[in-house]
Parts: sequence; structure tokens; C-alpha cells
Amino acid sequence: MPFQYRIGSGSPQTVSPLIGCIPVFIALTLMCLLPMFLYDTARFAFERLGLSPGLAAAVVLGIVIGSVINLPVYALRKDELQPQSSFGPLSMTLERTYRRVQSSTVIAVNVGGCVIPVMVATLQLVRLMRAGEGPVWTALMVSGLSIVVCWKVARPMEGIGILIPGYIPPLVSVLGTWLLLPAGTPDQRAATAFLAGVTGPLIGADLLHLRDMTRTPVAVVSIGGAGTFDGIVLSGVLAALWA
Repeated sequence: MPFQYRIGSGSPQTVSPLIGCIPVFIALTLMCLLPMFLYDTARFAFERLGLSPGLAAAVVLGIVIGSVINLPVYALRKDELQPQSSFGPLSMTLERTYRRVQSSTVIAVNVGGCVIPVMVATLQLVRLMRAGEGPVWTALMVSGLSIVVCWKVARPMEGIGILIPGYIPPLVSVLGTWLLLPAGTPDQRAATAFLAGVTGPLIGADLLHLRDMTRTPVAVVSIGGAGTFDGIVLSGVLAALWA
């Protein structure tokens, strides 16, 4: 039922509770539709890459399910020196010693964020090889450009992983594809952009900064494991759509 409220000495204002429920209903509706939108967008992008509708849907589902699966590939053990101080009266430091503490960092690859995108990128490379040497060399040059840019802008963050602006890898991949492959077919441009969009964050951001991550106190370094639509997946999908 409507209710009234008064501001200062003004006349009472009547407000219906339905007005306050409309924004909540819209927000909940958008939250429910967002996964469907992301699913359809990703499936359409993989169909542009030459995958059948059924295979494209299976790839998207594999990425979603595989995002929670990390495959350990290596365990790096580290010896760290931790300071120990003994204090006296008035918090005066009497003695400072160090003890050696062993810790380990597990390096893993994420199935949904790394393994599946690499498999799709390998398929795109095979498609380009069938088209001739020109598209292959172009794809390698665009991928090299994406790798260098991602390596320069990526920054390791303690306890989080490798941080890189999400728009940079797909933007570099698409611009490089249009500049170096202007006369290519839409399929060749999409394959080139996806290949560069995947290899840029994977090699330039993750693998080339792997040593930096192993030096920081983090228990698990998951390549491609930052979420369902990790930077590797998102870069490849956006690059394929924009190209």
C-alpha cells in the first residue's frame, strides 16, 4: 500500500512501494540474463572460428566446467629466511635472529582458462596452415606483437597473480590483424585474432612472468585460472568477434 512522508514543513508526499521494487526487479533480471548472454556470445565467437554449433556449445561448457579444475604440473620448493626478534623492557630489541622456513609454490594449468583455449588456438593454426604460408606468417607476427605488449604491461601482484588490463590483448590482436592481414578472409582474420589473443596473455603475461610469481609468497600459481572467463579466454573470444 502507498505510504506518505514529509520533508521539512512541506506537504506530505505519497510514494508507492512498487516504484522501489522496479530497480531491484530489473537488476535481478539482468543478473539472470547475463550468463545466457555470455554463453551465446562465446558460442557465436567459436562458431566464427569454424566450429560446428554443437562443438562450439561443448567448448563453452567445457570452459565453464573446467574453470574449477587445476592440473598441477610442478611444485617449486623455496627456503625463506624469516626474522625473529626478542624484546626487552620498553620494547627494546635485544636480539634479532633468522630462521629458515621451507615453503612451496604449486604451478598448475587451468583446464577451462588455459588447456581448452590452447587446443582451439592450435586448431586455428592448422586452419591457417591449410590456407598457405602467408596467413601463417601473419598470424605469427601478430601473435609476437601481442606477446611483447602483454609482457610489457603485465604486472605480478602478490597473492593475486598476473594483472593486465583486459582490453589490451584483444585490442592489440585485432589492430595487428587488420594492419597485417587487410586482404584476408573473415575466417582468416578471426583465426589470426584468436590465436594472437590467446598467446599474448598466455605467453607474454603468464609464462614470461612466471619466475616473478614464484618469488612472491603465493601457494598456487594457476595459469588461466582467474575465473570462468579468464583473460586468456576473454581475449581470444573478443578478438575473434571484433575481427
